[in-house]
Amino acid sequence: METVFINTPLGTAKIKGNEEGITLISILQEGEISKTIPLELKEAVKQLNEYFKGERVSFTFGMNPKGTDFQKKVWKALLDIPYGKTISYQELALKLGDVKAIRAVATANGKNPLWIAVPCHRVIGSDGSLTGYAGGLWRKKWLLEHENPVKQQSLF
Repeated sequence: METVFINTPLGTAKIKGNEEGITLISILQEGEISKTIPLELKEAVKQLNEYFKGERVSFTFGMNPKGTDFQKKVWKALLDIPYGKTISYQELALKLGDVKAIRAVATANGKNPLWIAVPCHRVIGSDGSLTGYAGGLWRKKWLLEHENPVKQQSLF
């Protein structure tokens, strides 16, 4: 398993993976940036950098998250949320076939090991509030604004 640390606008990201895919992308408060990038992680690093530059809206690198079957089902559903859009926890539970599973869906969402690549930040409260984000609500707000910036209309 290889590990690399990269700088992002939201802090240092830790990326772990191997030839089978990326198993972890997490955000840290701080950390030493890696001087070299292992071959197995180069594409993920490239795509994350493109995302932060506003040049990428989806990820194509291999992903291999570790979790329960239910967690993987939730994480797979997160991949269907379009860039710049949001969905509520309730809508996500309904999409997965059981609106009563909202708490389980929220818990699985919170255990997403692939920060940004599996867009758990696009899940919000039913009332539109920014709720529950392991990386901090300020990061969730930043990511949603990054993906859907308010366009100022010209007055003339």
